[in-house]
Amino acid sequence: MNVATVWERPLHATSRGAGASIRAARARGADRRAVLATVFGVTIVVGVALLLVWVRLQTVRTGYQLSAARHLVHKLEEEQRALKIEITTLTSRPRLEALARERLGMRPPAPGQIVSVP
Repeated sequence: MNVATVWERPLHATSRGAGASIRAARARGADRRAVLATVFGVTIVVGVALLLVWVRLQTVRTGYQLSAARHLVHKLEEEQRALKIEITTLTSRPRLEALARERLGMRPPAPGQIVSVP
């Protein structure tokens, strides 16, 4: 077919072939849009699923940290109670009097050794 015959053909004759290719191109475009929409939807679903898994892992991790902190608090409270008992025992009056007599050789003061300060 030469150029002269293409120009001589009526317009509707050349547009029939072009119309079919336009329809095919539109169909391919619609198929591409459908595929892109599907891929986008699947990506969103996978993203949300990964987010939920991450949140769950963070919850479990935080639970373990909380449990460890509670255990440490319990241990420190027990240690504090033991230290308070030890302080009370070490600073008791009878113990201090006994240590003063045995180690330092102290005795209760004689009546003449007590001086009152005005």
